[in-house]
Amino acid sequence: MKKKLLIFLFGIFSIFTTYAQQTTIKGSVKDAVTFEPIAEVTVTIEETKQTTKTNDLGEFKFSNNVPLGEQVLKIFKEGYAVKRYPIVVNEGQTVNITDMTLELDMTSAEELFTITLSDDELNDDTSGSDNISGLLSSSLDVFQRTAAFEFSSSFFNLRGLDSQNGSVLINGVEMNKLFNGRPQWSNWGGLNDVLRNQELSVGLQASSYNFGGFLGTTNINVRASQFQSGGRVTYSSSNRSYTNRFMASYATGLMKDGWSMAFMFGRRWGNEGFQDATLYDSNSFFASIEKKFGEKHSLNFTSIYTPNRRGKSSPNTQEVYDLKDIKYNEYWGYQDGKKRNSRIKEVNEPVLMLNHFWDLSDKTSLNTNVAYQFGKIGNSRLDNNGQRLNDDGIPVGGGSNPSPAYYQKLPSYWLTPAAGPNYEQAYLNEQQFVNDGQIDWNSMYLTNLTNTDNYSTYILFEDRNDDKQFTANTILSSYINDNITINGSINYSKLKSENFAEIIDLLGGNGYLNVDSFDGFQFDELNPNRIAREGEKFRYNFNLYSDIVSGFLQGQFKYNKFDFYVSATATNTQYQREGLYQNGAYSDNSFGKGEKLSFTGIGAKAGVTYKLSGKHLFNVNAGYLTKAPSLRNTFSNSRENHNIVSDITEEKMSTVDASYIFRSPIVKARFTGYYSKIEDANEISFYYADGVGGDNTAFVQEILQGIDKRQIGAEIGIEAQVTPTILLKGVASLGQFTYDNNPNLYLTSSDFENGRVDFGVSTLKDYRVAGGPQQAYSIGFEYRDPDYWWIGATANFFDDTYIDISPLTRTKNFYLDSDGLPFNDYDEDLARELLKQEKFDSYMSVNLIGGKSWKIDDYYIGFFASINNLLDTEYKTGGFEQGRNANYRQLRDDVSNDTPVFGSRYWYGRGATYFMNIYFRF
Repeated sequence: MKKKLLIFLFGIFSIFTTYAQQTTIKGSVKDAVTFEPIAEVTVTIEETKQTTKTNDLGEFKFSNNVPLGEQVLKIFKEGYAVKRYPIVVNEGQTVNITDMTLELDMTSAEELFTITLSDDELNDDTSGSDNISGLLSSSLDVFQRTAAFEFSSSFFNLRGLDSQNGSVLINGVEMNKLFNGRPQWSNWGGLNDVLRNQELSVGLQASSYNFGGFLGTTNINVRASQFQSGGRVTYSSSNRSYTNRFMASYATGLMKDGWSMAFMFGRRWGNEGFQDATLYDSNSFFASIEKKFGEKHSLNFTSIYTPNRRGKSSPNTQEVYDLKDIKYNEYWGYQDGKKRNSRIKEVNEPVLMLNHFWDLSDKTSLNTNVAYQFGKIGNSRLDNNGQRLNDDGIPVGGGSNPSPAYYQKLPSYWLTPAAGPNYEQAYLNEQQFVNDGQIDWNSMYLTNLTNTDNYSTYILFEDRNDDKQFTANTILSSYINDNITINGSINYSKLKSENFAEIIDLLGGNGYLNVDSFDGFQFDELNPNRIAREGEKFRYNFNLYSDIVSGFLQGQFKYNKFDFYVSATATNTQYQREGLYQNGAYSDNSFGKGEKLSFTGIGAKAGVTYKLSGKHLFNVNAGYLTKAPSLRNTFSNSRENHNIVSDITEEKMSTVDASYIFRSPIVKARFTGYYSKIEDANEISFYYADGVGGDNTAFVQEILQGIDKRQIGAEIGIEAQVTPTILLKGVASLGQFTYDNNPNLYLTSSDFENGRVDFGVSTLKDYRVAGGPQQAYSIGFEYRDPDYWWIGATANFFDDTYIDISPLTRTKNFYLDSDGLPFNDYDEDLARELLKQEKFDSYMSVNLIGGKSWKIDDYYIGFFASINNLLDTEYKTGGFEQGRNANYRQLRDDVSNDTPVFGSRYWYGRGATYFMNIYFRF
């Protein structure tokens, strides 16, 4: 009997002992302001499939198959900002992390604005600037948030790198354009409500989807099953790029039959934004439908269609801004009493995507994707070179430049010694420009209507890119154990890009003679003297082909004191040009298929994090990458011939950064230092130049080959939750971005006797690389009231913004006369002053932001408003030197005038602007 009792007691003891030694994670979630429990919060152990939700008391618990070691708890609920909490799990122990807090997602309205800004202003071929701040809106890091929300309007470039150094993916499919390597934001613009599920890897951090660029990877998850059920209706008003916006979205969530659906419609419109006549007309459509097959398979179809049109604004000389104001735009004029912009960018590129998600096991998943994107990008502009054939069959004609800001129409031209000076004509030009200064559409129509046979001297045409791109990839992710995760992918992309000019308006004429009016060359010798009509191609017509195969493999390792990763990639890129016109200037080198080019890219990166304690972390990353140049910087003049950049090779990039991270319940801070270098890059520019390759003005292609650039700097971000309602924050970015060598420069042009002129090296070393401020600082605060309203203010200071210099003026062409000898009146001190890089004035902008939300039963109403540049500060965001003054005498004489004729062109930032947003969520 005693023996049986002992066995029984031992068994009970064993059960309790086992239970007591069970590994458990438990905790609770509360509102950060009211400290009330929050129910239905989704709690996930990252890198695993384990998920649970909080009960009515805000409590949760994990007790089955709990992973050991360093883990991260991710907590999320619709309407609140996502948070991540690092924990350490030891076998047989309970991790009790009570009173985790969630804050209302006040930044959702900010994200709407940020993505809109990116869509409106990035990757415009006339913008002169580029940034990637829209990539960063989902980051929790105060530095990244500030770069996104506060620095964007100044075209701040993170670490001096442009957007081609960051990867943007949708459902694992890379969306960067193959032509220039940059994301085309307007292809998914206006779909803010369905773009919130973003997975962000900043800088060299490991990404589960691809190797990424040196600015990181953003994957936008648009799986239908990932959207919470419900709908949202939003209206916005602004005076920045558009004046009105309407959005409506609805998602079913995962239904019992395994289906999920999400839909969205958006519209943005306005006759003009901050700049004159910058119309905006955009519609956005989105649909995502997913079907789950059993426990392991899911198939998702996504379609995105966002046709959009917007009017461009011009960069202007300071003379033009002084005569008008910073809103002036030379691209428009009145027609029938309405403003008509001659330069319209139209993007119409639908995206279709099919994604298969396969859970091979509890720890391994395979994501296979196919995507097809097609459509057009068109950029319209005026042409004044239309001709007709005289009785001898010779092309004659051509009109004056229709630009109202053409240098001969401004007063400065008539005040030069070469023009007299003619004070009367200068005064007349000044009055004409001040009182009108816009395109004269009626005059162009009248000229065309009175021409012989009504052939058009003036036309409106589009530079077109019609792309068809197929992409397929498969992405593997395997959670080997609590310490090791393996990621890998294989990717294939195939592009056919049709490039041509198309007449969209003959402006009252009958046709357009397809002949080069400058040189008399036939644009297409196979169809000489062809008369082109509206809707027909002319001038140039060619295809670009690209085939890219790449692979990526990565290991992530997590331990108690150290986390580290290693990643490698390999890529093969092939390019080819096919000419559909035989250009008369390059009869033997323009028609048919040109040489097929092949580039091999390799990359490796690694990073390690040392956790001194839960508060103090140290992180170091390093990477090296070689990659093919973009299509844009491979062919020196693809519109006319097959020529490629001389001695072209892969670009090389290397970078290293180190960070100290401090985190406590009150203060979060990061201090980062970085160094990166780009080698063997190419840049191609197009412009008119005087005094090169002959005595006349020539339209040239400037090829800068073998460029090295260096970026060095530091990032500092600190935020302190000094009370439950008040948050203080401070950010600083200190950088020095310079050219690191003297690259080679040559010009090509059909105006040159041999088609090419070499100028040797361009002495660019130690000049600053243009592209936004290299020093940026921000201080601010946020107040979040327990009654769910909030307000914030920031003061932002910017310095070290430089003009984009002309490489041609830094070559031997600057100091050599036409006889090949130095100018006999060359003054080295004056030359040094002439070649000094212009630095823009420093400036400060003050931004206000605030909002309020209401919960009525199960419905939410929210209001958000912001005022940017409250003090209406005028500042230059960028600009470039004109390459027309190509030698010492020309530049000296022009600068000596009271107002230079060919002064630099600038972009100004917007003055005080507003953005208001109201939404209803159900």
